[in-house]
Amino acid sequence: MQTEDAYLQVRFAKTERDLLSAQRLRYRVFIEELGGNGTLVDHDARLERDAFDAHCAHLLLIDTRRDAEALDYVVGVYRLMTSQGAQAAGSFYSEAEYDLSALHRSGRKLLELGRSCLQSDYRGGTGLLQLWQGLAAYVQQTNVEVLFGVASFHGTDIASLAGPLSLLHHRYLAPEPLRVRARVMQPMDLVAEGDLDRIAALRQTPALIKAYLRLGGCVGEGAFVDHAFNTTDVCLVMDTDRLSAAHRAIYTRRGG
Repeated sequence: MQTEDAYLQVRFAKTERDLLSAQRLRYRVFIEELGGNGTLVDHDARLERDAFDAHCAHLLLIDTRRDAEALDYVVGVYRLMTSQGAQAAGSFYSEAEYDLSALHRSGRKLLELGRSCLQSDYRGGTGLLQLWQGLAAYVQQTNVEVLFGVASFHGTDIASLAGPLSLLHHRYLAPEPLRVRARVMQPMDLVAEGDLDRIAALRQTPALIKAYLRLGGCVGEGAFVDHAFNTTDVCLVMDTDRLSAAHRAIYTRRGG
C-alpha cells in the first residue's frame, strides 16, 4: 500500500532480504540503542532475531530512497503472530512473560503485536501512524478481535518508573475477562492514585504505549522486568470493538 509520503511504503516482508533488513533495524534499536541482548542475536551480522520470527508476518515501513544492499531500507517494523503461528511456534512470545489464560478463554480471534520499532529519525513524523494504518487494514481484512503484546519502558529501575506504572495500573487496567497477569509479578500500584503527578507520568510513558491507550487499549496486571533486554515490560490489550469511530477514521485513513 502507498503512504502519504511518496518515498515511504508499508507492506509485508516478502523475501529473506526484507526480513534481514527488519532484523537489522531491530538490532539498531533494541541492541545498540536500548542495550538489550538475546540468545539468537547475531552481533557479527548485527541482526536481532529469535525463534518466533519464522512463525510471524512482518509489517514493514520502507524508505525506498535507502540502500537495499546495505539492508537499511526498513525503517519501521511490526511483528504479527496469529493463533495459528503461536501453535506452530509452541506459544505466543508474550507467554514467556505473561499468563494469557484470560485471552485464550475468551474464544476471540487474537493477534499478537511484537518487536515494534522505528528508526530514530523517523519517530517525529508520520511513521507510526503509517504502520498503524497498515495494521488496521490487516485487522479489518482478517477480522481480528483482540490485539495484544508487550511494550517496554527503557531500563529496569522500577523506582524511576513508579509514576507511569502506577498511572497504567490505576487508570488503564484491563477488564477481568481480558486481564493477563505477569508470570513474575512486579506490582505497578506503586504510588497512590491521589498522589500521582499525571502529567509527569504521561511524559515518561513511551509514545507507542500512549498511542495504544488513545485507541482504547488497556494493560494487564503487573509489569515484567526483562533484564536481558534492559526493559520493564507491560502487556497491552486492545479490544477492537472499543475503537471509537473517530479513532477508526484516523488510523484507517489512506494517504493520497
